[in-house]
Amino acid sequence: MKITSVNNDTIKFATKLQQRKFRDESGLFLLEGEKCIEEAISSGIEIENIFVSEDNCNVFHNEKIIEATEPVLAKVSTTSTPPKAVAVAKQPKYKWSDKFKKVILLEDIKDAGNLGTILRSACAFDVDAIILYGDTVDLFNPKCVRSSVGNLWKIPVFSVSDFDWIKSKFQDFEKIATLPKNEQSIWLKDYIPKDKVLIMFGTESSGLSSNLKDFANQNITIEMSKKVESLNLSTSASIIMYKIFL
Repeated sequence: MKITSVNNDTIKFATKLQQRKFRDESGLFLLEGEKCIEEAISSGIEIENIFVSEDNCNVFHNEKIIEATEPVLAKVSTTSTPPKAVAVAKQPKYKWSDKFKKVILLEDIKDAGNLGTILRSACAFDVDAIILYGDTVDLFNPKCVRSSVGNLWKIPVFSVSDFDWIKSKFQDFEKIATLPKNEQSIWLKDYIPKDKVLIMFGTESSGLSSNLKDFANQNITIEMSKKVESLNLSTSASIIMYKIFL
């Protein structure tokens, strides 16, 4: 099969997945680029369609392949330079496990690139699960998918809006709030990791909500030079995960 028109119904459907509302309604998302698609397939992500350029048809041994022209790939892709392959895939679903011991919570994170980078670091530092709490950017935002560099489906991620659910799941965890230095916080270098830990991160501008600050039983601050006021969220999260979880 070959698609040459950007007005093809299959292409119109795939293009709608650039919108969060349609991703939420359909349970699908976009994968852009050969490497990203190959890793998704090898990880068991269910693929609906793979749109490929004419000179790229032999890369994937998959019955879902659809040959597409360059204008069609450009229509489906969200990048300025469209890749040679774009796929439509089903969003992975996960079940909560009582065996999770190393968990991070991200509250109201708006930047998709930050989220993707944190996902990548979480996989590198053996985090068991990630909680997206509050008004957080869509996990399947194309920029987040790209910046996670194939790690999006390697770690369970849960979107949560109910604070009572969080309280019920983490009562027996050490609950860490990451905060600027104050009388109630300790330096990261002085923290001794516990067996079950929840690390909570807020936005760079607003920090954690009062609910989460009150829920914490430990406050931690990264020690750093006075020349710098603060670190990027994904950088801070990576440093703390490395120190506590490895």
